[in-house]
Amino acid sequence: MTEAASDHANNACLAELQAALGPQGLRLGEQIEGPRCTDWSGHPPVRPLALLRPGSTAEVSAALAICHRHHIAVVPQGGLTGLAGAAVPVAGGVALSLERMKAIEAVDARAATLTVQAGATLQAVQEAAAEAGLAFGVDLGARGSCQIGGNLATNAGGNGVIQYGMMREQALGLEVVLADGTVLDMLRPMLKNNTGYDLKQMFIGAEGTLGVITRAVLRLRPAPLARATVLLALPDFEAAMALLSRLQAAFPGALAAFELMWRDFVELSLEWKTAPPPFAEPHAFLALAEVTGASEAALQQALEELLAPALEEGLVADAVLPPSRAQAAALWRIREATAEFPTRMQPINFDISLPLAVIGDFAQACVAALEQRWPGQRSVRFGHLGDGNLHLSTDARSLGGMSLAEAESAVEELVYGLLATYGGSVSAEHGIGLHKKPYLGLSRSPAELAAMRQIKQALDPLGLMNPGKIF
Repeated sequence: MTEAASDHANNACLAELQAALGPQGLRLGEQIEGPRCTDWSGHPPVRPLALLRPGSTAEVSAALAICHRHHIAVVPQGGLTGLAGAAVPVAGGVALSLERMKAIEAVDARAATLTVQAGATLQAVQEAAAEAGLAFGVDLGARGSCQIGGNLATNAGGNGVIQYGMMREQALGLEVVLADGTVLDMLRPMLKNNTGYDLKQMFIGAEGTLGVITRAVLRLRPAPLARATVLLALPDFEAAMALLSRLQAAFPGALAAFELMWRDFVELSLEWKTAPPPFAEPHAFLALAEVTGASEAALQQALEELLAPALEEGLVADAVLPPSRAQAAALWRIREATAEFPTRMQPINFDISLPLAVIGDFAQACVAALEQRWPGQRSVRFGHLGDGNLHLSTDARSLGGMSLAEAESAVEELVYGLLATYGGSVSAEHGIGLHKKPYLGLSRSPAELAAMRQIKQALDPLGLMNPGKIF
């Protein structure tokens, strides 16, 4: 097709989209804000042909049908807080934002469910649940910006996974629009529904490559009446594993967090915050554990009873049980140093998962391999140990003599290559998008990848939904 013919086809498509979506539903050229051209991954921005802002499922359906007829690619966008590049537009395609579809449609306190449009923020869902005396089981630092549709499309995890699971475990029903405009109404608020394939699961974690999630029925939980936090100093990784098991046994279903921090992470966090260390002596590991229940006093007492023998055995070297939520929050600030990574270093970040039994060995072997390759490098390790999620961040500036792109490529090749030998996953909770696409084959077999491609071909035969992502 000549350039003139292509422009004519694009203009025809845009005219149809304008008619279908109205004056609020379409933005062109300079009307498209800069942030809509990329996401938090830092991927170079791409200005889309148009930004679609439908106000209803019917408008999403009409827009996708139009794009399908004209063979125009569509990139769904949520709050743009993703770190893998899944929401970056493609040249010549359109971006589709659900920011106008943000209604909390219904909260059923008796059934503990919430029906919501996909453009609502995670914080709005949390607040609606709290007003009903309930809680939503997923929490992220980006709660005020990230959208429920994006959370579902990436199967987000974050805080609380050890207790409630990831987004997949919170979704009872979905409404999804396919590439050709077909609407799949799967909004059935039932925990048990064994009627053939559970189609909604196909779209959770698919990063918008199979369709656009427009509405969801979410599962809510009883709101915990009390929380108690403890900071633990541990001599080695095996002690962390043993203590995790004891906490899970003592607080079945009530262990809300078990955040493990290696010494390199703790030292960096305290250095940045110029805060006094929580213990007189440095330790190999610190762990932040949080439990929930009916009474804070009862939780504190139960933790003390669990810790007494652990301290005597040497399983725990030291512990701090903060008597107030304010003091607990101060301890959590050690863990929250990750928010400062982009301003304090040039982080090459890894969000990976491994079988629990090998996390300690991998973390040690990984840093040893990095040090052998780049003596003096600076890497820090921390993780949500209860769900097998390890985070590693290497400061590109400590590698010397390379551009950031060169450093990222070299470090990723080393880390992901080693990860494959331990049977780990290249992405625990941030998805694949553009960034991890070259490494997907390290965590998925050729047969699995072939099956994924067949699903993609069946639901999006023209390859218009978020093209170039994942595969």
